[in-house]
Amino acid sequence: MTPSPSTSCTAFFGTTRIASGDLRQVLAKATTVLDPTQWTQLLIFDNATSSPMEVDFRGTAEDVLQRIPELPPGLAAETIPVEEDARRPGRPKLGVVAREVTLLPRHWDWLASQPGGASVALRKLVEHARVANQGRDRQRRAQEAAYRFLSAMAGNESGFEEATRALFAGKPERFDEVVEPWPLDIREHAKSLAAPAFERPEPAL
Repeated sequence: MTPSPSTSCTAFFGTTRIASGDLRQVLAKATTVLDPTQWTQLLIFDNATSSPMEVDFRGTAEDVLQRIPELPPGLAAETIPVEEDARRPGRPKLGVVAREVTLLPRHWDWLASQPGGASVALRKLVEHARVANQGRDRQRRAQEAAYRFLSAMAGNESGFEEATRALFAGKPERFDEVVEPWPLDIREHAKSLAAPAFERPEPAL
């Protein structure tokens, strides 16, 4: 994963959690606890996805930090400009992106008969599905993030396979029981990542 200065991440050296925060904070902390020759042994994970972050550790600690761009003051997240388009005057710029959708003829016929046409109907359907499934989607993302971290950091730990089964089966008590003997920092980070996966999604309204 390409590093971004605004990405929240956590760094591990072996089984020890070194720091957590944005990338520059994590790397700055690492310089105070690690010898420069140990930097390449540092594993940094995106806190949202547990994807490993690729950092160029060549040179001194100062060299490494200089290659990470500064986050502009007040910029909380990356902004993506919406290109100006040639819509008729008075039509709001919604940032709509045009992409190809393949449907059967009967689907297009039904969409064309809906108020506002196919585009409006599709947006309403997608928004309804997004809201209705957001709890399950959050669970799935948490499962994937936790599993990615477990595979990277606990693949050789006793009970790894049982822990993953408990994760995907929605059994928090069993998960906690299996990971209890693991190194403290790995265990606690895994439990934090897995916690949303064990929440019961609220029923859709």
